[in-house]
Amino acid sequence: MPGGPARGALRGVVVLDITRVVAGPFCSMMLADLGATVIKIENPKDPDYARAFPPLLTSPEGEAFSGFFAQYNRNKLGMTLDLSQPEGKELLRTLVSRADVLVENFRGGTMDKLGVGYRELRKINPRLVYTAISGYGQTGPYRRKPAYDNSAQATGGLWSMNGFPDRPPVRVGTIIGDLSATLYAVIGTLAALRHAEHTGEGQLVDISQQDSVLSLTENAVVSHTVEGKVPTPLGNEHPFVKPYELYPCKDGFVFFGGYTDKFWRLTCDMFGEPELAGDPEIDTMAKRFTPEVYERRVRPLLHRWFADRTKLELEELAGDLVPLSAIKDIGEVIEDPQIQARDMIVDVEYPDFGQLRMVGSPVKLDVTPAQPRGLAPRVGEHTDQLLRAFADLAEEDIRALHEAGVV
Repeated sequence: MPGGPARGALRGVVVLDITRVVAGPFCSMMLADLGATVIKIENPKDPDYARAFPPLLTSPEGEAFSGFFAQYNRNKLGMTLDLSQPEGKELLRTLVSRADVLVENFRGGTMDKLGVGYRELRKINPRLVYTAISGYGQTGPYRRKPAYDNSAQATGGLWSMNGFPDRPPVRVGTIIGDLSATLYAVIGTLAALRHAEHTGEGQLVDISQQDSVLSLTENAVVSHTVEGKVPTPLGNEHPFVKPYELYPCKDGFVFFGGYTDKFWRLTCDMFGEPELAGDPEIDTMAKRFTPEVYERRVRPLLHRWFADRTKLELEELAGDLVPLSAIKDIGEVIEDPQIQARDMIVDVEYPDFGQLRMVGSPVKLDVTPAQPRGLAPRVGEHTDQLLRAFADLAEEDIRALHEAGVV
């Protein structure tokens, strides 16, 4: 039976993935990369609509396959199951009896309405780790509200802090609500799995995108509760650390974060003006943090030092001495030698569609490494195999389920 990587750290763990789009699929994909057998369950009449998201790979016959979908659903087995039908619910219960984890990302209470929520499924399998990812969690007054990533950025406080002064707030340029919820879901799932292995007791892992975004707001909460401050957009600046932002150079921009006294001294040496490290107006970190001093003395220095040099020249000059990084577009990132050395871009061959380059796994294990080169399934690709292996169904029963539209 095909499944997760043969030597993965989670080999033997069976995950039922009843999710769509990003937060849920990404969570189960990370578990699959680490060796779990992940079964992606889709409604035969309404499969994961991310299958239509660009970019699209096209076969010579004109068939399309989503690269977006492939990136978040690799290493999975695919089956279809209509949970609105009694037979579909019963089949899910059978699968749950043999599973270790179930991941879903519907609104709070949706699975309960279908009669297959955590309270029901734990009766079948007390060891089940049930991971629910939603916009607002399984409790509270917002639990039934629909939500997307932008909803979490808006209500988690991040949107109000991002952007530039005197302009409207700006959303973070990636789906940070989905992605942060994914990471917390994986952490929670692994913690709950360990507990289940030791005690035989499963539990609900309840992950909210709003909660996840709020946890990323650095010192915003304590700044408000201690000092009464409401953080506002600062552009590329840090609330108090200086210099620590974007600076223009000859062919683009670099990030420079040499704010400590050690790094500032090295920077002055690097640009041939070592005497500035002893200048009494800017010789300590506290002085350079002062907004008036930073704007009048430090920022102009950096602009002068960087203006006539390229990104590459500045990176080579800084070397391993001070924190200076070129701001790279995604094409440059893909070819970055560090990214290449870390196997963070992997090439996967899709039959009929050709090669797809996608993000590798950021989890590096030396004994049981993640294996991110598996394929994403077509809709229901492994349904019959899974019904034989996990539900012990005969061929005539499987045919009947297909004819009834259950799978």
